[in-house]
Amino acid sequence: MSREEHPDVAWRPSHSPWLVGLTVTLATFMEVLDTSIANVALPHIAGGLSASQEEATWVLTSYLVSNAVVLPISAWISSRVGRKRFYMACVALFTISSFLCGFAPNLQSLIFFRVLQGIGGGGLAPSEQGILADTFEPRQRGMAFAMYGLAVVFAPAIGPTLGGYIVDHASWRWIFYINVPVGIASLFFSSMVVEDPPWLEQEKEDSRGLKVDWLGLGLVALAFGSLQIILDKGQQDDWFSSPLIVVFTMVMVTCMVGTVVWEWAHPNPIVNVRLFLNRNFATSAALMFTLGAVLYGSTVLIPQFVQTLMGYSAERAGMVLSPGGFTTMAMMPLVGFLVSRVPAKYLITLGFAGLSLALWHMTSINLLIDPHTATMYRIYQAASLAFLFVPINTVAYLGVPREQNNQISGLMNLARNIGGSVGISFFVTTLARSSQRYQNQLVDGLSSSNPVLQERLAQLQQAFAHAGPADALRRAYGAIYMSVQQQAAVLSYIGIIQDLAVVTAIFVPLILLFLRTNRPGAPAGAH
Repeated sequence: MSREEHPDVAWRPSHSPWLVGLTVTLATFMEVLDTSIANVALPHIAGGLSASQEEATWVLTSYLVSNAVVLPISAWISSRVGRKRFYMACVALFTISSFLCGFAPNLQSLIFFRVLQGIGGGGLAPSEQGILADTFEPRQRGMAFAMYGLAVVFAPAIGPTLGGYIVDHASWRWIFYINVPVGIASLFFSSMVVEDPPWLEQEKEDSRGLKVDWLGLGLVALAFGSLQIILDKGQQDDWFSSPLIVVFTMVMVTCMVGTVVWEWAHPNPIVNVRLFLNRNFATSAALMFTLGAVLYGSTVLIPQFVQTLMGYSAERAGMVLSPGGFTTMAMMPLVGFLVSRVPAKYLITLGFAGLSLALWHMTSINLLIDPHTATMYRIYQAASLAFLFVPINTVAYLGVPREQNNQISGLMNLARNIGGSVGISFFVTTLARSSQRYQNQLVDGLSSSNPVLQERLAQLQQAFAHAGPADALRRAYGAIYMSVQQQAAVLSYIGIIQDLAVVTAIFVPLILLFLRTNRPGAPAGAH
């Protein structure tokens, strides 16, 4: 095979692959950071726009829905317009809509601008991972994905701290304005160093005469948009007690089945569902879904515990998470080095085993822990997470034609995001329902003849004696009830952590059985 006959085989980017990697990672960091900051700023946004807390949640939901719709179709769009052009359009749209979000005069306009921002953000991650997969040689992909992974896991770690600082010392509008200079810098560098390989240029030329699969596009958009609304609003609307949730569930199931059937038979599908016939890709997608659920669920877990039960401010709670982000940063280069020297399935197994042990250690959580203990809980988890993101991503590309790199990137990011939504939804629902169950159990044990209860009531009445006998007794019972609520919440948190520990432990033998990866010394992610 000569180079002249197949010039794409020997293709290399004009600029250093590491410069390209740093450039695309910049936009990733911006998008992921913005998502985590917006969560912290929600109460301030509601107050600033005279909206209720429930109405303000659509600021988050609108972004997630539009993001979920774009993710699975990003590969198809890239093949039609060119990946570099699509990527830069997404950066530009995200940057402009960020400025408009900060300028929004009311809630309705903010939600609209967040939809635009979600469309731009949804196309970033798949394009970036596709760029990395094509720019780096297979033996270098481990380090490339390690660099990319720094942004994905570090941004959510510092987001709450930075968001808390911004809303405490400035206006919530600045959580959007800070994206503008980063976006402009990303556009400038992307225009200089990012380029499409020859086979993508050929794919764009070949697709010009093809008809748009409008039915597939509509099915995908309705399926994943409905799923995101269900996961985001389910607990708030009491799940299937809500007619709205029932309708969206019916739409989601119908469109999801329709997507698989239609896209399976279509010669030019929007989403290549046949990729799931590849054992490594299917397993990697399942692992990435689980990683997303644990990563985002546990990221919400610790800050909410210390804020709602221990009285930490948003900024202080964010600082509990930040050392975990630095731990992941320190571990990522090591994992990137190991992934081309150790079979990836052993690294993934080590990651899930370590994560399960870290979560099980966290079941000792209580209301008397100090900030150092809470920080160490997160550090133990973060050290294990580093062994998951890079190997899972490299394994996903094994045995798949390079022309499908964009499809793989889009579906893997979709798996992580949907997994994150499922994890957070599971966390919120389980916390609310199990807290009520534990509270009922604790109250049943507090009979009037309980000597411990009587002793505690006497102590509290004495403490509130200045309020008068009747008021002191009322306050004492109020303090007892508050204590019961707190203890019920702690038991609920522990139950959730145990569930996460068990789920991650179950994956350890499954990975060893089902995942086939490279030999030591073989290039990671080779096709």
